[in-house]
Amino acid sequence: MTDDLRDVPRGPVSAGGGGFGSLTPERARVLFFVAARASAITLLLIFAVVFGTLFAAGSGLSGASGAIAASWLAVHQVPLTIGRTAIGLWPLLPTGLMLWLVARDCARAADHCAADGDCTPTDLAWIAGAAVGGPLLVTAVCLAVADDASAVVALQPPNTSVAFAWVIGLQLLAVIAGVGLRHWRDYTDLLPIPLPHWVVPGVRAGLRAVWRLLAVAAALTLVSFLVHWSRIGDTYHNAGNFWGALGLTLLSLAYLPNALVGAVSVLLGGEVHIGAGSLGVFGVDGAPVPAVPLVAAVPSGPAAAWWFVLLVAPAAVGVLGGLDCGRNAGDHPRAPWATLTSAGVAAVLLTILGMVAGGDLGTFGWIGPNVAVAAALAFLWLAVPGYAGVLAARWFAPAPPAEYDYDEPDYSAEYEDDTYDDTEYEQDYYEDDEYDDYYDDDDPGQVVELDGELLDDDPEPTPELHRAPDDDSEILDAEVVEGDH
Repeated sequence: MTDDLRDVPRGPVSAGGGGFGSLTPERARVLFFVAARASAITLLLIFAVVFGTLFAAGSGLSGASGAIAASWLAVHQVPLTIGRTAIGLWPLLPTGLMLWLVARDCARAADHCAADGDCTPTDLAWIAGAAVGGPLLVTAVCLAVADDASAVVALQPPNTSVAFAWVIGLQLLAVIAGVGLRHWRDYTDLLPIPLPHWVVPGVRAGLRAVWRLLAVAAALTLVSFLVHWSRIGDTYHNAGNFWGALGLTLLSLAYLPNALVGAVSVLLGGEVHIGAGSLGVFGVDGAPVPAVPLVAAVPSGPAAAWWFVLLVAPAAVGVLGGLDCGRNAGDHPRAPWATLTSAGVAAVLLTILGMVAGGDLGTFGWIGPNVAVAAALAFLWLAVPGYAGVLAARWFAPAPPAEYDYDEPDYSAEYEDDTYDDTEYEQDYYEDDEYDDYYDDDDPGQVVELDGELLDDDPEPTPELHRAPDDDSEILDAEVVEGDH
């Protein structure tokens, strides 16, 4: 850390020190990076994709500005209307990468703030304001560019309030994820009531449950790809050339997180709507689908009888979550609060993912999971089998050894006795009869012979160093003798 930050007095922001309450050049630089770095990287990638696509297609650059503005809005999941086609289903992969960049920058800014002292809510407000302010400025410019480009390309500018709402919501999610995962302890102390001990293990179990469900959904999607491998080649027939095939492949990869969220809904027993059709464990209603390789993994026939076996996956995830809560949070049958917390957290996260992963796609209609049903089923699958996991953890799985809490106060001072007499202790110890019995003077085996040479009683002292007379202490009397130069 630089010297100017070391000289800043620490304390609350209201006092003028610590955190971002008093802006120094170093802190202003940190906030500038939070506001601009993720947006700059996102715009750079958008420039590369747009100009690469235009050059590969051999078209002019007249609509480049409108395409860049529309791409920025699409990354933030803002619904757009191109010509007469309304598009609200945008790929989640670019959005996830952009939010990861924002969360990383916010986490580093919070670490920088914590290095100067306590990270207060005012400091968090500075970080959140920087994280939201930069993208909002870029969004305002893109809205103006989209309005101007509507005369050249068939792009209708979106509703300004809706665009700003999507940008603010996504950026705040990134701020909470980046700062909260590292410094959540700093902000739980600000709550008006103490945080129950089962809340944090429950939240962690909920996050792990969502990751497990997504992992199972990824495995299920891969198996479906392998089963329907012959259909993937049919989607490339209309690609035209190498660049078209490459574009379809990149588009499928960009929409892969959307497919995983839909697969999670199917695993839970819900449905994924594809326009007028639907896909679920208990039935498949056919409907037209986009001609991209990713859609080749969607089953087209009637639901097989064995598909209900897939419901074992969420049940197993729920049991694992209950085991975690039973061993780490102390859940028991009468108080499974951490298990219920994990189920609620997972339901909320899947609701957010479902809302972002779905949307309108032109003539195909609305594509995405049934968010309400998926959230309710997620809570049930993680709460009921999770309760069974709590019982199993209580009956069969031993609890891990308790970790030492380094935050506990030191009680050693309470046992200090100022009237403690060392002499009395030594007298009691050395006058013990067992001590005398152990060291018997008549035992020849305990005699130690010393081999040495006696010196004169009164050795002649040297002029450089001699001991003070009649002094039993260890103090030496010395004199410095200067040598001949």
